[in-house]
Amino acid sequence: MTAVEFNNRIQFLIPSLEPFAMKLTKDHSNAKDLIQETMLKAFSNKEKFTTGSNLKAWVFTIMKNTFLTDYQKTSRRKTFIDTTDNLHFINSTNIEQKNAAYSNFAMDDIQAAIEDLEDIYKRPFVMYFRGFKYHEISERLNIPIGTVKNRIFLARKELKQILKVYEM
Repeated sequence: MTAVEFNNRIQFLIPSLEPFAMKLTKDHSNAKDLIQETMLKAFSNKEKFTTGSNLKAWVFTIMKNTFLTDYQKTSRRKTFIDTTDNLHFINSTNIEQKNAAYSNFAMDDIQAAIEDLEDIYKRPFVMYFRGFKYHEISERLNIPIGTVKNRIFLARKELKQILKVYEM
């Protein structure tokens, strides 16, 4: 495979890498950095790719390994060594305990806010929240997919307004 063919094929993989990067990093900018680092490693190691094997799996493996390596480096930076006689490792991050009552109040308010939604907004929103895809909701409620998306959007908007006190 020529370098141009390799570059063209690998460019088409970027849209499929984005969800995986988001799943790993849980942050949009970190996900973009991870994709960029993955692409750099793939381009610089293209001679290690075996023609005929699965390019997508190869690139996903690079991404996973890059993420794990960076995660381990970050974890090591947050740990320091106590040089006293017992020689044990202590994690330097702050430990914070929160009162569960606050989260119970928040959950009660969220449940009440969802219950107060109009039924035409509540049903699609709850189904989406439980993991149904837009097209599944559309089929089960017998409404167009655009209407499903609109009702979920409006339900979220109303819930954000009602639960504004919990914004951070």
